[in-house]
Amino acid sequence: WIVLVGNAGHLAVEARLRVLWGVNPSSSGIHLVPWIQAAQRAGARLVAIDPRATPLAKQADLHLALRPGTDLQLALAIHRHLFTSGAADLDFLDSAASGWRPLRDRAAEWTIERAAAVCDVPTADLETFARWYAEISPAVVRSGWGLERNRLGGSACAAVLALPAVAGKFGVRGGGYTASNSAAQPLVPWADPARSSPAPDADRPSPRVINQNRVGRELLAQDATGAPKIRGTFVYNHNPIATLPRQDLVRRGFEREDLFTVVFDCVATDTARYADVVLPATTFLEHRDLKRAYGAYVLAAVEPAMPPRGEARSNVEVFAELLRRTGLARPDDPLDAEAWSRHMRDQLSPDARRALEREGIATPVVGDRPVQMVDVRPQTPDGKIHLFPAALDAEAPAGLYAVAPPAADRAAGEDGDGAAGTAVDRGGEVADGPLVLISPADRRAISSTLFERVRKPPGLDIHPDDAATRDIATGAEVRVFNRFGEVRTWARVTHDVRPGVVSLAKGLWDRHTRSGTTANVLAPDTLTDLGGGACFNDARCEVTLDA
Repeated sequence: WIVLVGNAGHLAVEARLRVLWGVNPSSSGIHLVPWIQAAQRAGARLVAIDPRATPLAKQADLHLALRPGTDLQLALAIHRHLFTSGAADLDFLDSAASGWRPLRDRAAEWTIERAAAVCDVPTADLETFARWYAEISPAVVRSGWGLERNRLGGSACAAVLALPAVAGKFGVRGGGYTASNSAAQPLVPWADPARSSPAPDADRPSPRVINQNRVGRELLAQDATGAPKIRGTFVYNHNPIATLPRQDLVRRGFEREDLFTVVFDCVATDTARYADVVLPATTFLEHRDLKRAYGAYVLAAVEPAMPPRGEARSNVEVFAELLRRTGLARPDDPLDAEAWSRHMRDQLSPDARRALEREGIATPVVGDRPVQMVDVRPQTPDGKIHLFPAALDAEAPAGLYAVAPPAADRAAGEDGDGAAGTAVDRGGEVADGPLVLISPADRRAISSTLFERVRKPPGLDIHPDDAATRDIATGAEVRVFNRFGEVRTWARVTHDVRPGVVSLAKGLWDRHTRSGTTANVLAPDTLTDLGGGACFNDARCEVTLDA
């Protein structure tokens, strides 16, 4: 519903105000850190919005350590300030956007004072952020995954990404926002319009689709006859035992004796221990690829640095073989790595093909530093930014940008503003507990795969105030628990997390804790208001010394 194009590094260095919202580049985007630091040395201001004092938050000019799950309320307060202070760019909104009036109406009740109380941040700090964002240009917002992992996560992301439109930050180099670049890739004109992949066969039934955040309950579900609905699983590029919510249900599902499981991976993950068949996969160093860059807009032809080890095969080879053996292959399907490479290159424009052949890298015609709303625009039918799409307003249980009704929040044990963002609207049980558990990436291993080599895992981060009331010191063995399960690990008492919040890295393996469980055993399998996303940060827990 809104455009996203721009080299993240150049946006960071050219902006005079950079906002890191729910993202920690020091762990998950180290390529950005030098750009951000260079801009700050040149006089640009840096704002970090995160419950943790991440490395860049410690260097920031302003750190808003908000309560997890209150990003929507904070963003709406900034919108309200922009509209009421006269800082909203109404000319831009009238000409290049739609839906700004209902957005303004939804934000109307969220004063700076009210949002500051709900987010538990100083009112003066929130006022400073609102003033800086209104007055400083170019300004760029870099949003991450942290703000979306709660029941209001979809509306929170939409509200944050709408800020540049309302504040008039588009149209200049270094202005706008950047997040995951995947949504913008169709804007990059690689494809040859005269060529396209074949359409799916109309006579073949559509596959059943399930939300992977509900895999645990789906693996345990039965039909009317009492037979399991799922009799087999093929797991590839994934470690569901370690990465999906309600780890207790996921584990019980994979423990079924009547479930046939194939795991296709390059490392022996925890999930591989439940497999009937394990297929070795190639790593990125062992197979040819045609890859779009992460954080920029170049297309690269990737050549293997070494031959496959042992019996390892690439995704293309294994799935092509499955097509052949199941009889699902069509005559024009590319069924080996070379044929797939030719097929992909045939979809490209002549200019892109020539650039790949000559240099191994192709740059889009708009260049690698396009200006949002100048060089590239939204893919909407009218070419405008849609700030209040009817489909999203209908999908969100309480409406787009709307905080859940007070009654629902009170029923879940929260205050009338839904301050802690407990998952109550998208099904599933809600875990109780006085502490909010978040599970961010660790600097040594941003994915579960990489934790294979981590011998001394990170422990549970807990604020000194919360530790003192529980007689917990750094190094102490602790039990982290709620109604879903428990994790037994060690504690690190630190000011890096705010009071009321504890942090345990995502992606840990069973062997990294004494209980053989990880943070995901405490996470509900409820879903976000938009997109059916995971609500990891809605985990609530208690922490005690481990007897």
